[in-house]
This record gives sequence, C-alpha cells and structure tokens, in this order.
Amino acid sequence: MKSFEYDYYLDQPISQKILIAVRTLGEYKGKETLFKDQFREVLKTLQQAAIIQSTESSNRIEGIFVPEKRIRMIVTQNSKPQNRPEEEVAGYKDILTEIHTNAVKYKLTPQLILKWIKQLYRYTPEKVDGYKKEDNTILDILPNGKTVIRFRPLSAKATPKAIEKLCESFNKSIAQNKAEPLLAVASFVLDFECIHPFKDGNGRIGRLLTLLLLYHIGYEVGRFISLERIIEESKESYYDALFKSSQKWYEGEHDLIPWWSYFLSTLIAAYKEFEMRVGKITTPKGAKREMVFAAIEKLPDEFSFSDVQRACPGISFATIKRSLQELKKKKIIKPLGKGRDAKYSK
Repeated sequence: MKSFEYDYYLDQPISQKILIAVRTLGEYKGKETLFKDQFREVLKTLQQAAIIQSTESSNRIEGIFVPEKRIRMIVTQNSKPQNRPEEEVAGYKDILTEIHTNAVKYKLTPQLILKWIKQLYRYTPEKVDGYKKEDNTILDILPNGKTVIRFRPLSAKATPKAIEKLCESFNKSIAQNKAEPLLAVASFVLDFECIHPFKDGNGRIGRLLTLLLLYHIGYEVGRFISLERIIEESKESYYDALFKSSQKWYEGEHDLIPWWSYFLSTLIAAYKEFEMRVGKITTPKGAKREMVFAAIEKLPDEFSFSDVQRACPGISFATIKRSLQELKKKKIIKPLGKGRDAKYSK
C-alpha cells in the first residue's frame, strides 16, 4: 500500500548492488528454463524435498515445531494431524501444494488471501475466516527478557481496504510494466507484513504469497529449493531487513533498499543451490543418491545418520543407508560407532 501509493517505490534510488542482483537473477531465470527441459524427471526429487523443507521451516520460524518424521508423513502420506502444531503444518502444506500444482490459476486478490488464511487453520478447532478484529502489534524480546513493541501494524478497521488497495496497486504495476517485477514483488511483501492483516499467520501467508508472485513473474526456483528454509537460515537478517524498511512506513518515507537487498539475496542463494544440486544430479536413477552425497559434503566433518536425514527430506532410509555404505566402501567416510545414532567422520 504505502510502497505503491503515489508510485513511491518507483522513486527509490537503485544502487549498483541492486542492479547487479536483478541482472544476475535474470541470467539464472534463463538457466532455470534449460534445466527444467533437460532434467524434467530428475527434478521431481528436488520438488518433494522442497515441499517438506518449506513446510517445516516456515512453521518453525513462527515457533511451530513438529518432529521431522511426522512432517514427512503429513507431506508425503497425507497423515492425519495428531495435535495443534501438526494441524497448522498440514494447513500450510495444502496451500503450498496448490501453488506448486497450478500457480497460474491463482490470481492475487483479497479473496485469495482470505481463502488461504482459512485453509491455514482448516484442521484446527479455531476457525479463522477473516481479517483481524482487533489492532495488533509486532513484539520483540530483548536479551534481558523484556518485551518491546517492534512495529504497530495498520489498524483492524483500516485493514480490509488496505489489502484491497495493495492487491489492486500491485496488479496494476505488473500489468503496466511500471517497474522491475522482482522489486514490485518485494515491495508487495513488505507492505503486506506492515499491514499485518491477521491475528496470526501473517508471516506464513506472506511467504506463500511470495512464492505465488514469483511464479507469476517467471521465477520458479521455489519449486525446487525451499525459500522458506533459506529465510530460516538467515532469520536474523530477515527480521532486521523488515525492521529497517518498515521505519517511517506510515509517513511514506520508508527505505525499501534493505528489504529489496535481502529479498534478492535470498533468491540468488536459492538459484546458486539449485544450480549446484542440478550439477550433482546426472541421471534419474542416481538422483537421490547424488543428493545424499551433496548433502554430506555440506555437513560438518563429523555427522550422524540423523543429520543426513534432516538434510535430505523426501529420501528414504534405505537410500541414505546405501549411500553411506557406498561412501564407506570408497573410504570417503568412516563410522565412529555402531547403530543409528553412530557418528561418521569424513
């Protein structure tokens, strides 16, 4: 809203760093098309892993923790949720799957956003089907345990109109090709988080909208690499960028550059990982094994079987075991004990 009001975002000074990042992403986008054509079957392995990691990370960012085994069962087997955290994870997984399955049919509208918040809580006893009824605040807990107000989002009364205006402004910007689409998407996400339209679930809905809008402008790396996991791994930078760019948002004098820089760097990190993983995968038959090898390369010099499992969601116990046996036979790793919890050394 505020970023698009009076075309404010068009007047932001663009640094060389931003220009280089946008150009780099354009090059990655071209490579992505080639990879999809050449490794269509192989990339299905990456897709399943991305859904599991995205579901786990996006919820964990919000303090919702579910054992990895249960997340795998919910995502891959549609296992019935057994408690409140699992109910929220299942709701997120459903929306994520819809986006990956047919993003093009979902148009950005207030109705879609309201549909998603309802779906996010569809399995919970608490049914959420509308915007916040009361004003909310974004809090921060200091090292000494004291809670302070980090940001005061838009009022509950002003929220419905603000979301309507934000969707309308964004869609108009894209249709008229007013600005670089990547920066328009980033600006939309910032405004959405500043409005904070719901009592809870704002961060997760914001990340789902990010994925959808990136699909709409032709950047599909989130299909193969979990953007949510990359955000979780850089969580401090994520919140810091949001905080810096939200200052003076109400006055329409906020600085979009910190958030733009973080947003673009996240995508670049995803594309670098995508390219690296595709480079490791040569044939459909060996795709999962190659993913295990690549994951182990990034682990510490000493690691456990469970560490490999966490790094390779969507890959079976048997495949990981065979991969470790192969590396052991080649003397690339050696066991430091016996049993599932035994450590391995490179």
